[in-house]
Amino acid sequence: MAVRKTSSRRAASARIRNGTPRVAILMGSASDWEVMKPAADALTELGVATDVRVISAHRTPARHHAYVTAAEERGIEVIIAGAGAAAHLAGVTAALTLLPVLGVPIDSSPLQGLDALLATVQMPGGIPVGTLAIGKSGAKNAGLLAAAIIARKDPAVRAALARFRARQTAAVPERP
Repeated sequence: MAVRKTSSRRAASARIRNGTPRVAILMGSASDWEVMKPAADALTELGVATDVRVISAHRTPARHHAYVTAAEERGIEVIIAGAGAAAHLAGVTAALTLLPVLGVPIDSSPLQGLDALLATVQMPGGIPVGTLAIGKSGAKNAGLLAAAIIARKDPAVRAALARFRARQTAAVPERP
């Protein structure tokens, strides 16, 4: 069983989806994947390739530093970072790169994500982190926001985002 756990963790720690990655999705723990998956799903739907990694600002600082400082060279345009509790992943990531960093607070503590929200949104002036809602809806919106950032200079992503919005609008009935 230990081998299965290890290979499962490896699969979650380096999951490249949909071609050459343009958005990195980082999470502090493999158990955060369930919450962060909507970000990857939204980007996949819009045709934006992702690189999904388990990287902890506290437990794997060397891995984090190496990955983030080389991200732009590898073609990453936006980084989404999800973390619970003290939630330093997005802030430490933003401190190491000029790329846009979107933070997703994860509700993994007894405080149900409020601690993660405050840790992510209360960055000191000078190191911005775009902070989304707590949990899966925040992750989905982080994926959509990352796509919107990329869409500013990529007509194909812009068109995919416009189609997504049109489908979303069409799915809302006028009456119950």
